[in-house]
Amino acid sequence: MKRTLFICHLLFLFSLSCLQSAQSQISVYQIDVRKDIDRTTQIYINRGLAEAQSLEADVILLCLNTYGGLLDSADSIRTAILYNPIPVYVFIDNNAASAGALISLACERIYMRRGASMGAATVVHQAGDAAPDKYQSYMRSMMRATAEAHGKDTIIQGIDTAYIWKRDPLIAEAMVDNRIVIPNLIDSGRTLTLTAEEAMRWGYCEGIAESVDEVITHYLGYEEYTLTSFRPSWLHNLLGFLMNPVFQSILILIIVGGIYFELQTPGIGFALIAAIIAAILYFSPLYIEGLAQNWEILLFVIGVILILIEIFVFPGFGVIGIAGILLMITGLVFSLLDNELFDFSNVSGADSGKAIMTVLTGVILGLGSMIWLSSRIGEKGMFRRMALQTDLENAFSSPVLTSLIGKTGFANTVLRPSGKVYIEGEMYDGISETGFIDKGSKVRVTRFENAQVYVENF
Repeated sequence: MKRTLFICHLLFLFSLSCLQSAQSQISVYQIDVRKDIDRTTQIYINRGLAEAQSLEADVILLCLNTYGGLLDSADSIRTAILYNPIPVYVFIDNNAASAGALISLACERIYMRRGASMGAATVVHQAGDAAPDKYQSYMRSMMRATAEAHGKDTIIQGIDTAYIWKRDPLIAEAMVDNRIVIPNLIDSGRTLTLTAEEAMRWGYCEGIAESVDEVITHYLGYEEYTLTSFRPSWLHNLLGFLMNPVFQSILILIIVGGIYFELQTPGIGFALIAAIIAAILYFSPLYIEGLAQNWEILLFVIGVILILIEIFVFPGFGVIGIAGILLMITGLVFSLLDNELFDFSNVSGADSGKAIMTVLTGVILGLGSMIWLSSRIGEKGMFRRMALQTDLENAFSSPVLTSLIGKTGFANTVLRPSGKVYIEGEMYDGISETGFIDKGSKVRVTRFENAQVYVENF
């Protein structure tokens, strides 16, 4: 009997020990960012934060080594970190410059490798020159607001109570504005970049470590922990590439140009196929990432339909065509924004401006390309095969064309309104005077201009 009780007691102590060990086992989720901040990085971090929540991780540790990148992507990452339900800490493994500094400030705690640096957040163009002051002003406000988001510490000394920022917003602002002077830290005329020691001294770093393990065991105090790392897939990289603003502008160019050239040629050809593929590549990654909603894609489709109606049903270009263009552009722009219907409370001014510029750039380049290509068709070069080679000077005086008036034939292709017609054993460029004419329909020549015959249903 005593032996049985003794064994039960040992089993109870063992079970209690295992339970306490399991409870003390902390789950840490690690996300590595060792590249420029761009759409791909944004996808990495958003997917990593979501996966950490699904795994019920206790802490998220962001390992950062970057020289900066896109401001809109950094702003999106900053917002995601600030409002993430799981605390996010950052370990700066050498560099957190520009956009990297903004992301670091959003994290609840900052740890740095000895010799690492953080700051130099001035907004610059791709050429490296400083952007206009309106961009600097927006960046200053973001840096300041991010530092303020961590609140203040309450300091009680005797009967006096003081409230001190956990991270001084003026220091964050000095990383952007070289006019700010902070005694014993930075003089006017220099943009602030903090070393690890300076960050420790001024409250911008909670500890200096040489590895992730040291951060977790020494500073977080977790001797026993499980470490899970985010592993990006080829799909994440592909989505990041497709969501690059430059590539999105190119896709819009192909969509606009493809629709235009398809309307100028008979039948379904390469231009329409290219436009459809470009539209799929444009909307698919945005839909997968939750940016493009069904109604936004539907706006784009309705816009295209209205333009087709304007061209084929109502000659000329009026209200329906203008409405179609506006709906197309609206669908393309809204798909780039993180809005809920017409609620834009989560959309920053920078995101809106970037979306509008991306779409307008593609549209303008598309229109410019159409004008240029149209002027090149029939000339020397790769486009010479896209048009009928005709000597217009001889065409105007040709008695053959004059004698065609009143002759009948049939449409060799669909006329919408242009296409090919077959008149008395010869093929001609034809334009319908009576709207859409099906292939094989009988037609009669009414007139000719610019080496093209104009026909009507017969």
